[in-house]
Amino acid sequence: MVRLEATGEEIVTWGEFVETRLLSEYRDAGVPMVRMRPAIVRLRELFNTRYPLAHARPFAAGRELVLEVQDDVGLDRHLLLVIVRNDQVVLTDPARRFYQSAEFGNETDVLERLRPVSEIKEVVIDPLRQFGEPVVRSVRTEIIAEQYRAGETIDSISSLFDLERPLVEAALRYELIRSQPEEAAA
Repeated sequence: MVRLEATGEEIVTWGEFVETRLLSEYRDAGVPMVRMRPAIVRLRELFNTRYPLAHARPFAAGRELVLEVQDDVGLDRHLLLVIVRNDQVVLTDPARRFYQSAEFGNETDVLERLRPVSEIKEVVIDPLRQFGEPVVRSVRTEIIAEQYRAGETIDSISSLFDLERPLVEAALRYELIRSQPEEAAA
C-alpha cells in the first residue's frame, strides 16, 4: 500500500518505513488496510509529496484537508486519521499515538526520528544512526541489553558506553517491552 508500484526490493525507504509505522496502529486494531490506499493517493497529490504521512502537515496544519480527503474517498470510520470533536478537527487515537512518537524537522516538517515506544522518549529510530536500529544516543538498545544479560551492571554499562544511567535504563525498558511479544508466542 505504501509503494506506488512494486519495486522488487526488500529494503524499504525511510518514508515507507514511517508510513508503515502509522498504518500498523490501524492494523494492530484489526482494521483492513486496502481501503486506505485512495486516501493516501489523494494526500500525495494534495501535499505534493511521495510520503504524505511522513510529514507533519497532515497532523498539524493540514487536518482540515485530511478531513476533506477522508470524506471524498469515503474512508471507513475505523481508518480515519482525523475526526471532528467539539467543532474542532482532532487526530484519532491511532494517528495521535503515531504523532506523539514522531520527531519532525523544524525546517522541513519531514519526520526525522521515531520513538518505537512513544512513552520511552530516549529510545529513537533514526535512519542516520546505527542503520535505523533503536538507539539511545548512538548506542543500539540491543547491545545494551546484551551487556546486561551477560551480567554487567547498569553503572558499568553506563561507563562503558559513556551514557547517563537513565539512558541505559530506558534502553533496557524498551528491550523488555520489545521482547514481550516474542516470549508470549514461544
